[in-house]
Amino acid sequence: MIKNILQFSHQLLADAVQVGETVIDATCGNGNDTIFLSNLVGDSGTVLAFDIQKQAIDSTKRRLIDEARQNVKLIHDGHERVTTYLLKEQKHGIAGAIFNLGYLPRSDKTIITKSESTLQAIQQILDYLKTNGVVVIVIYYGHEGGLEEKENVITFVKQLDQSAYHVLRYEFINQKNNPPFVVAIQKRKEKLNK
Repeated sequence: MIKNILQFSHQLLADAVQVGETVIDATCGNGNDTIFLSNLVGDSGTVLAFDIQKQAIDSTKRRLIDEARQNVKLIHDGHERVTTYLLKEQKHGIAGAIFNLGYLPRSDKTIITKSESTLQAIQQILDYLKTNGVVVIVIYYGHEGGLEEKENVITFVKQLDQSAYHVLRYEFINQKNNPPFVVAIQKRKEKLNK
């Protein structure tokens, strides 16, 4: 069966991430992906979960308590500051990351992810990603400002060196009302410094 956007994004991560590894939820929102990642890496792994909204951090914290998950570090900060929270030893050791672009469901729809910070975060995470690690970006763009972010992300990922990264776009093309779609980046190898 064809997987929906959520199922497909989670399958990509499940294929790349092992128990005990470190992963990033760049937009923890209401905690759905954070819980998934927490279970994926197991008690010996770590999830760094970012959000700029306290409401999202609080909502995710409640979910983690309900699910008795203790391997998540909640970070009330913008994802563009991800390297502030990573150690040098983690370079080329991050197994995966997920972004849900747009706004926090059931909240202030004027607070949205924006191209500048999103692209900074993606680039930083790619620099820390392990070989065969994946960055999954779920792009919601049916809101004001969403189309600009979508176009900027697509432009950025199309320019990634094909010898270093695989880039995939997964979408349903017969759905109405700007359905979300997935962009996935898999690191093939480390870039050589020239």
